[in-house]
Amino acid sequence: MMVVAGAGAGAAVAYVRGDLDANLSANLERSSKAVNRAVEALQFAKVSENKDALQAIFVARNAADKKIEIRLETAGDSLTKIKIRVGVFGDEALSLAILDKVKAAL
Repeated sequence: MMVVAGAGAGAAVAYVRGDLDANLSANLERSSKAVNRAVEALQFAKVSENKDALQAIFVARNAADKKIEIRLETAGDSLTKIKIRVGVFGDEALSLAILDKVKAAL
């Protein structure tokens, strides 16, 4: 298990068994829009987006045809949990790059 500490209070980022887990300081709607902007900025091909009032699941593919799954889950009025998985085994560097793009888009 590897834990990477982020900057700021409550900004802990954990990378465990191929999944990157973090919290976003925004509600689900704002977080979903940020994910869409990040996917577009990174030029990933968006495969699907499924969303309801409590969660959203985005599936995209990069140029190397790796599946990228981004899951959002409501954790409060202005807090959303994000989980990023790249490929079968995960890719920590790419997951962190995606998280950075999502945070920049908020």
